[in-house]
Amino acid sequence: MIRILGIDPGLANTGWGIIEADSNRLFHIAHGTIVTDKGTEPAQRVFQIYTAVREVICSYSPRLAGIETLYFAKNRRSAIPVAEARGALLVALAQECIDCVSHTPLEIKQALTGSGRAEKRQVQEMVRMMLGLEQVPQPDHAADALAAAICAYHMKQFSSKMPGVESRFGGEE
Repeated sequence: MIRILGIDPGLANTGWGIIEADSNRLFHIAHGTIVTDKGTEPAQRVFQIYTAVREVICSYSPRLAGIETLYFAKNRRSAIPVAEARGALLVALAQECIDCVSHTPLEIKQALTGSGRAEKRQVQEMVRMMLGLEQVPQPDHAADALAAAICAYHMKQFSSKMPGVESRFGGEE
């Protein structure tokens, strides 16, 4: 059994989700969103994200984390604030020695639906089905974070079943 934290980084809204995996079974533990106020100084917002994700880590003790990489084809102005938030998240994970993998939105869509061109709603529905939930997790950022956690677990499973393949989780498996 392994506990996994998924993160969808953002300065205004950072989604997080915790799952547990036991062989091929996935279990939803918790999810939520870290919200920062637009009127607050950027440094304070980044610190709020760092502090809040540390609380999540301390509360749930994940051993693995999956975090979405930055993708800004449409809105490049938001790249720097999101990168700053992502940096704070990575520091919090490193501070607790949590193995962390980054995946692009395309990789997450591919891992959950089989198609990198899947619609957001399709991914969220797969999260619901894979975790045996009655409804799609809300808000969207939390559902995206759960998708990142599921993707991280599947990639870990795949890499550990390939003899001679060096894993991103600490050497050859």
